[in-house]
Amino acid sequence: MNTILEHLTGMHTLTDQVIAMDFLNTVKSGVRNYAMAVTEAVTPEIKVTLTRQLEEALDLHERTMQYMMERGLYHPWNVNEQVKVDLANIEVALKAPNL
Repeated sequence: MNTILEHLTGMHTLTDQVIAMDFLNTVKSGVRNYAMAVTEAVTPEIKVTLTRQLEEALDLHERTMQYMMERGLYHPWNVNEQVKVDLANIEVALKAPNL
């Protein structure tokens, strides 16, 4: 979608949010996978490596969440605010032209 059309329809914000939320979900999946892998590690060296990677994934999750919260895209501790954001996104999506 071109930039002018994105701004006219409000899709520019939704696009940023969709990308950020997709990335956050991917990071969460990585955290779960690393945590599971740490419990399955067969040598101390592998466990140390996986634990380090888990810590890096947790840091990435925190940074991604902060990015989204600072921009008003994600309200993990305020359900009412998150519902407002989600409803606004639904309205934008419903008004978007079929391309």
